[in-house]
Amino acid sequence: MTQARSGDPLLGVLALGGALVASSVLSAAFSPAPVLNPDTRRYYKRLAKPWFNPPDWAFGVWGPLWAMLSVAGWRLWRAQPSRARTRALGHWFGAQALNVAWLWLGFGRRNRAAMAIEAAATTANAVALVDAARRVDGPSSALSAPYLAWIAFAGLLSEELWRLNRGRRI
Repeated sequence: MTQARSGDPLLGVLALGGALVASSVLSAAFSPAPVLNPDTRRYYKRLAKPWFNPPDWAFGVWGPLWAMLSVAGWRLWRAQPSRARTRALGHWFGAQALNVAWLWLGFGRRNRAAMAIEAAATTANAVALVDAARRVDGPSSALSAPYLAWIAFAGLLSEELWRLNRGRRI
């Protein structure tokens, strides 16, 4: 017997796709990408960084992470309606907003303390997303787990950027 699916596909494409596009565009606006934001890039380069700061090429992991989160979001959207599904989708949409907030606080506002605190909230939301997705659709949870791992690492990195640069004029 096939499980009933829900969530209007067109509305799903509009809602999930819209959130992803908005998140991507806003993230690009605040990221330290050299071509998009040379001033922000210079700021990022001047920061004292911990020994475990990844090389620039490692940030290319965001593409596959967003792809996996997109599939997870679609699977959640199409799952049978329930409180668990609503909760999981709430955390999925929250991930989009929190990632933008992290970039805006850290690079737009250049407030490293707020960025570190926000990174903790983003990590907590990612934990909740993986758990809530597990209750709805196991593959969605598995697809969200690499995002959790990366965002937890980014949270640690954010805290270290704050600690190492506290009181520095950059």
